[in-house]
Amino acid sequence: MKPRFKMLIATMLSAALLVAGCGQKAAAPKAGEYVLKVGYSGSLCEGPVHMAYEKGFFAEEGLKVELIKLAPGTAFEAITAGQVEAGFGLLASLIQPLSNGLPIKITTGLHTGCDKVLVPKTSGINTAADLKGKRIGVPSLTSSPIIFAKRALAAAGIGVSEKNLEVEFVVFSNAELPLALQKGAIDAIAANDPVASIAAREYNLNTLLDSAVTAPYHEQYCCSAYVKDTLAKNNPEIAAKYTRAMQKASAYVAQHPDEVAKIQVEKKYVAGDAAFNAQVLKTFNYIPSVSGAYDAFGITAGELQKVGMLGANVDVPALQKNSFVTLPGVPDTVK
Repeated sequence: MKPRFKMLIATMLSAALLVAGCGQKAAAPKAGEYVLKVGYSGSLCEGPVHMAYEKGFFAEEGLKVELIKLAPGTAFEAITAGQVEAGFGLLASLIQPLSNGLPIKITTGLHTGCDKVLVPKTSGINTAADLKGKRIGVPSLTSSPIIFAKRALAAAGIGVSEKNLEVEFVVFSNAELPLALQKGAIDAIAANDPVASIAAREYNLNTLLDSAVTAPYHEQYCCSAYVKDTLAKNNPEIAAKYTRAMQKASAYVAQHPDEVAKIQVEKKYVAGDAAFNAQVLKTFNYIPSVSGAYDAFGITAGELQKVGMLGANVDVPALQKNSFVTLPGVPDTVK
């Protein structure tokens, strides 16, 4: 056979093999081989992430995990860019990005509480209604604290939409919020814990609203676990293992807040005083629940739409349904 015919036959065989393989889907990696990249930012309420790693709940599920520290406010970019595949997020902060196509699926709620509105003890502000006409400091205009504040103010009859704004929201960094309040640049601050609890202690502030104890917010889930949508679709077993480990870790935080706070500080997941952090952790209700997160999502999304933080054309029930995923072997709750 002449060389040019040998080359032609080889080329044809290669092309045939390529065509034959085009319709085949690559085998999904087994959980024991897969290293799941989990993002975290270092906040106190991320205890389930830290404990799932430190106390072996990921390993118990047969899941290999790489924890990736993210700069505050970069979690969505990290997920979209494929830098991480799973994470821990404030439910209220996920709603609007999900309506715009954030590629994640929520898998379970992890705890309630963690947003507060604080005022000086001598301010004369004793109820949410007293904040009408006041200036409220917030860490950003899309953060969970401003969402909580707007929901509570709207419930008190105060306008918080662009068309009827009866308060002024002013952005400061977390470090600047209590200083701005002390100097009189603002009348109240809305912040996450532990920033809020530290500010209340160090600046002698009153807690006007607390999502961990103020009804009806104290019964609504604040934080949740989520995975990238492609992980849920292509590797549901791995997504399920991640979710079950996070549920177990959440229940562990509820049972061992002092130990958890100590580990968080010693392992440098969280800054601050372990004893004080433990007291804050005890105000959160760490009972993981899939249905709890689902219900809270629907309630919060509906309220955000009313105050103009979610598009009027968004189909809330459809968004609620599409933002969650049912995974194999994941229970509604773990105690």
